[in-house]
Order: sequence, then structure tokens, then C-alpha cells
Amino acid sequence: MNEPSYLKLSKEGQLLKRVEEATKLLKECNLCPRQCAVDRSNNEKGFCQTGRKAKIASYNAHFGEEAPLVGRFGSGTIFFSFCNLRCSFCQNYEISHLGEGIEMEPKDLAAIMLALQSKNCHNINLVTPTHVFPQILEALLLAVDNGLHIPIVYNSGGYERLETLKLLRGIIDIYMPDFKFWDKKWADRYCHAPDYREVVVGAFKEMHAQVGDLKIDSNGIAVRGLLVRHLVMPQGIAGTKDIMEFISNEISDNTYVNVMDQYRPCGSAYQDEYLNNRISANEYSMAVKWTKNAGLKRLDQRQGLRLLFRI
Repeated sequence: MNEPSYLKLSKEGQLLKRVEEATKLLKECNLCPRQCAVDRSNNEKGFCQTGRKAKIASYNAHFGEEAPLVGRFGSGTIFFSFCNLRCSFCQNYEISHLGEGIEMEPKDLAAIMLALQSKNCHNINLVTPTHVFPQILEALLLAVDNGLHIPIVYNSGGYERLETLKLLRGIIDIYMPDFKFWDKKWADRYCHAPDYREVVVGAFKEMHAQVGDLKIDSNGIAVRGLLVRHLVMPQGIAGTKDIMEFISNEISDNTYVNVMDQYRPCGSAYQDEYLNNRISANEYSMAVKWTKNAGLKRLDQRQGLRLLFRI
């Protein structure tokens, strides 16, 4: 049985030190590339609209995630409110922009992790964790003391600071970032992050250096590694071809990739001339073709079927 990496850190007494380092960063917050420099330890709020406590929208055994995460018993997803990216078209707009959810103490978040494990979930899947990873580490410390022993999935928009990612080395087992846009024009327009590509390129390299290619056990369950998500966007604005060539050439041609077909207008996307329609079957099939032409072979098989066979 593969043991999650954070258990080793805990046994060595290093997990507590990481918690202390991470929580110090809240004093003049620079957790993410926004670097708002607000005092979140005193409940001041910057771009992510989150103070000292993490806010949680929902948690459950999720069966709609990638095949190696779901297995038989589901992925134990925890959805955190707000986000450091806040895409205008977000399909979880009520959570990421409006902040639906409840503030929780570390002990409450730890209890959620243990509850998901007790349901036999294969992993703890942290959805939009970037802006609250110090609070997550506080909870993880308590959860480990009470028997948590399943892998941690870091499910993010990819907009990560290298300095803070390095604090997660040896803690995160599975990184699952999005690569949303290649062209800074679109990243600026929809995420107010013109540096998105440069940031994500560095983040992907650091994540892969930490965990390597995705490893799957004999039961088909992911235990460690990098899994990349990419949402195909209308009119090719995501830059799928360039993104897949980058992943294959500069990360690994053995990268596990989910080319996602489920874009639909959400949030303020209805008001945008490029985003106010779903993608077509042809747009999706071209995205898959570009992915394969780039040399990537490990594609998640659960996506695309309903679109390609839609009448």
C-alpha cells in the first residue's frame, strides 16, 4: 500500500513546521500571485475575499471527477468558497464569486476530512485551495493525529506562487491544476490575470518536479502525480494546441490529461460575444486531435462522449 507523503512529514515533525511557516504568510498575505499584502491574520480581505478562517461551500463523495480519482467509492471533494482567480465564466459562480458557504475552524475541516475517509473515499480532493492552504494545513495536522491516511489532491486553477508551492512539497500527493488560457489577452479579459501563462508554466514545472507523472495502482486508483485539466473554450480562445504542446514538450509526454467538453455560459459569460455559446462537437474533436498530435496519450476517457454523440 502506498503511504501518503504527508504521513512521513508528520512522523518527522516537519508538518507542524510547515503549518507555522504557512500561517505566518497570512500576516501580509502573498500566498498567490495577486500578493495583496493584506493582514488576513487580522481578518483583512484582499482579492480572494477570505479572512483568517477558511469558508467551505460543500463536501461529498464525488463521482463526476476523473476516473483514477473516483474509483468505486468516489473522490472526497471539499469545495472552498471564493477563489484567487475568479474566472468570469466560472461554473461554480455562486461559490467562487458570491462566496456561498460557512466559515470553519481547523477542527471542523479536519472532521470533514475524516468523515470523507470514513465513507471510503479514495482521496481528499481540495477544490480551489490556493487562497486557504495555511488553514488546510492546520486542519491536516489535526486530521493526521486522528488517523487520516488517504492521498491529498490539490485541485486548483493553476495560478500559484512558486514560493508557496514549495511549502507543499512532501504534503500534496496529487496535483490537479487547470491550464485555462495560453494568450494573456484572454486571461486578462476573463480572469484579470495577464501573467497567467507565465505563472502556470512555472507552477506546472514545480508540481511535476514534486510528484512526477500520475501513478495508478492495481485497482486503477491514482496514488501520486500530476493530472492536468483543460477546459475547451468557444472559438479556440483557450489556446489548446499551444497548451498541449507545452505540456508534452516541457512537462512530460506521459502527463495524464483531461480535455474537458463541459463548457457552458455561466456567471457573466452570457454578456460576452466569445463566451455566450457552448462549444461544438467539432471544436472538441479538434482539441482532442491537437492533444494527441502533441504526443499526449494518457487522456481521461470519461469526457467528451456526450458531446461527440449529441444529436
